[in-house]
Amino acid sequence: MPIIPIFNIQTEIEFENKALQVFKFQYEHVAIYRTYCDLLKVNPNTVSKITDIPFLPVTFFKQKTILAKNYVSEKIFSSSGTTGNETSKHYVADIKLYEASFMNAFTQQYGNIEDYTILALLPNYLEREGSSLVYMADALITKSKHPKSGFYLHNLDALAATLKKLEAQKKKTLLIGVSYALLDLIDLHVLNLEHTIVMETGGMKGRRKELIKQALHEKLKRGFGVPTIHSEYGMTELLSQAYSKGKGIFNCPPWMKILTRDTQDPRSWVQGKTGGINVIDLANQYTCSFIATQDLGRTHKDGSFEILGRFDTSDLRGCNLMID
Repeated sequence: MPIIPIFNIQTEIEFENKALQVFKFQYEHVAIYRTYCDLLKVNPNTVSKITDIPFLPVTFFKQKTILAKNYVSEKIFSSSGTTGNETSKHYVADIKLYEASFMNAFTQQYGNIEDYTILALLPNYLEREGSSLVYMADALITKSKHPKSGFYLHNLDALAATLKKLEAQKKKTLLIGVSYALLDLIDLHVLNLEHTIVMETGGMKGRRKELIKQALHEKLKRGFGVPTIHSEYGMTELLSQAYSKGKGIFNCPPWMKILTRDTQDPRSWVQGKTGGINVIDLANQYTCSFIATQDLGRTHKDGSFEILGRFDTSDLRGCNLMID
């Protein structure tokens, strides 16, 4: 479990204090991150607030082993990647910490997991090893304790039949799926769901033409007969997820925060306008909690955020000295 307790955070001041403690620990114990901070001439003595903390470019998870010294990984999560591209690897020193993070976040957003039947439509993730999303979905399925909870690969007819049966029984259901597979399902079956939450995890994975999020959600709403589409924002390099209950507005659990950097100046911050997404994930205690992603988004005063796209460049290299 975390060296620095995070699941009891209730205020912004508590979050900032915990973040500064985590930064100090990672500067002292994560060699790659310390080198990166030193190149920027930043250390715990020069940092007094979270916006002073350096954010490690997410591509470093493709290039380096990021793990605190004297710790070993219990589990290695890897990104899907495309042919010819390196995949990110997340070395997880404490798998129980990941489980605590996603279970606490789910409960805060959706309530008791045992109230739901969990149906997971994640074919491309199931077809490879090392998916953190599959690990989370598998745990949610197990903890739901519902006999109908389970994974679906390509058996869309069986999934549609299960959804219709659960609807007839008025069972509270969560269908979590990758975007292209959800579209495949509604191409084959007309559904009108009143007791089911449909949650997309993003990604056409080269199977379909990319759609802007609003167009995707409109299509899914019509196909499933639901008023809103929920979304999950997470990635291999994180141990926490943010959730949207509609309109593409995401909220973080109390131990996670999104900042947006100026697209022209990575050490400057913007709010209410498009910027690069930087994530503080205090559950990442044994790797790096401060990550500059390749996503573009917009943050709001209440702490919520939107994902608007990705940078045009394929990789944000950050400091070339670290990659070489």
